[in-house]
Amino acid sequence: MRALILGYAALVALAHLWLGGASAIELLVRTLGMGNALRGVIGVPDPLEMRGFHLASLLPLVFLLYPARPGASPAHRPSALDWLLAVACTLPSLYILVHAQDINARMEFIDPLTDLQFWLGLVALVLLLEAIRRAVAPVLAIIVLIALVYMHVGQYMGGIFNTRPFDLHSIVETAYIVPIVGGIFGPLTGIVASTIAMFILFGAFIQGSGTGRLFSTFGAAVAGRYAGGPAKVAVITSGLFGTMSGSTVSNVVTTGAITIPMMKRLGYRPAVAGGVEAAASTGGALMPPVMGAAAFVMSEITQIPYGDIIVAAAIGAVLYYFAIFVSVHFEAKRLGLSAMPEEEIPSWREVAADLHLVIPIGVLVWLLMERWSGNFAAFCAVIASVVAAALKARTRMNLRAVLDSLSSAACTMALLAAAVAGAGVITSALTVTGLVVAFGGIVKGLAGGSLALLCVLLMITALVLGMGVPTTPAYIITAALGSPILREYGVDLLPAHLFMFYFAVLADATPPVAVASYAAAAIAGANPLTTGLHALRFALAGFVVGYAFIYDQGVMLRGSLFTIVEDSLVLAGALTLIGAGFARHLRGKLTMPAAIGAVVVGGIVAFGHMLSTDARLLLVAGTLAVMALAPRLFSPRESLA
Repeated sequence: MRALILGYAALVALAHLWLGGASAIELLVRTLGMGNALRGVIGVPDPLEMRGFHLASLLPLVFLLYPARPGASPAHRPSALDWLLAVACTLPSLYILVHAQDINARMEFIDPLTDLQFWLGLVALVLLLEAIRRAVAPVLAIIVLIALVYMHVGQYMGGIFNTRPFDLHSIVETAYIVPIVGGIFGPLTGIVASTIAMFILFGAFIQGSGTGRLFSTFGAAVAGRYAGGPAKVAVITSGLFGTMSGSTVSNVVTTGAITIPMMKRLGYRPAVAGGVEAAASTGGALMPPVMGAAAFVMSEITQIPYGDIIVAAAIGAVLYYFAIFVSVHFEAKRLGLSAMPEEEIPSWREVAADLHLVIPIGVLVWLLMERWSGNFAAFCAVIASVVAAALKARTRMNLRAVLDSLSSAACTMALLAAAVAGAGVITSALTVTGLVVAFGGIVKGLAGGSLALLCVLLMITALVLGMGVPTTPAYIITAALGSPILREYGVDLLPAHLFMFYFAVLADATPPVAVASYAAAAIAGANPLTTGLHALRFALAGFVVGYAFIYDQGVMLRGSLFTIVEDSLVLAGALTLIGAGFARHLRGKLTMPAAIGAVVVGGIVAFGHMLSTDARLLLVAGTLAVMALAPRLFSPRESLA
């Protein structure tokens, strides 16, 4: 039965590949002069039809693959109720698919909602909540439910939370059949149905072709010979793998299953090993060229070309991994940890054997930099991944590998489809009730005109709303609340969204609800809270970079070459000091006062934007020089013996 369901999933993914790549195929046949011959065979579907097909085909997979109660419901097969819910959840989406033209012509909130539309909308909302609860995150389901309830009870609340009356019909109409406002079939679902689905397919084929093995061997060959080798391998591998997968937990499970036991075997404490992996895996969503699904949502919301976004995010992502790498190095030096065993380090010949698998990534980056659409770039990259894998027998994908990649992509799409549809309901509720405006008034009142305090308040908001919620819906919710306020304070559009994006991502590694840390702790056999605290320590660079998007524009490649280099050096020096302080090691072990001093100076340099950039650079350079050139002044006596 499971094989039959996965076969259906592969067909759904193949249909998304065809429909999502329709524009690319249309362009190709026109270039070849075959447009008239294939007229009517191919074409770009209507956006609302595409969204209807997307949810009608994918949501059933949630009910067929995820039991209602793990441990109590049948795990190896869907129950009769699961089949019933799988069929029922297709009906509201099929109605949208069939009646897309009528819905497009409908006058929202003026044309009355028919009885059929009302009941289908009610079914859609109830089953969406259940799908999110089962497969995505119960926390997100609760937030969606709170948003729906608020639409009804807001009329009875006082002050800024008071809203105009919404009866049950109005709530269903807003969430189900008014795609312009948002809701289940709004623009966010459209982004997933087209662009993001294509990138999920690309990631699945990249993994299916063995590129994950290339990342692992490359990381081990580069860093395995140095102190604390396994941790450094985890940093490199997780960064490379994460930029393709975009899923923090998937990244932890995939790479952590190898790197965490290796770190423990060579002397890292379980919680530290898990923390390194969680922080490194969290950063995968920050690393170009893919950056996970949320970055494509950002491009659609801001109307900024995706190529511009990945360019602006590149230095920040490098600084994030530089900081983890430095922290891991100092930790290994302090503990006296060794490198990987020589027999476990792959040769460069072994790395080169899979080097042809980077061709699809090169195709993707080149097309994005040339400002081709995300659909076109991802479609071409999917085709290139199959072709590149076929160049050598060891990576050639047979029919089983292709089907596995397709079914894996469909399962990932199903989870994201449910999550983003839920986020669409939340954003529609925030919009029609005016809560976005009310929230803005509250935050601006608390900030009192201070941009720095405003950033702190929005950071806390993003971290709290992102706890236990996948990155994409977390970013959608927090960006809807925070980005307009930052814009009012004079922050440019892209820095405002990158700021909210970073903290939505970092919520995965921030206790007490840190899903990446929970996954890493399970592999490491460590306490989740302790693992989360170590993950937060290694991921502190994300907090520094998040604020740098607001204050240090050079990290976004804005300004002169001197500005870019100076801003980057300031932050790199600050992160080095902070990493050395927490690890209590620079050139040698540090005394506690010296370690605290390093963290304090690093924090001042990183966040002391009231100082000039020149002053911050002199402060960090002078501190590092003194600590490096006179290590005996800052080392404990026993280390000098």
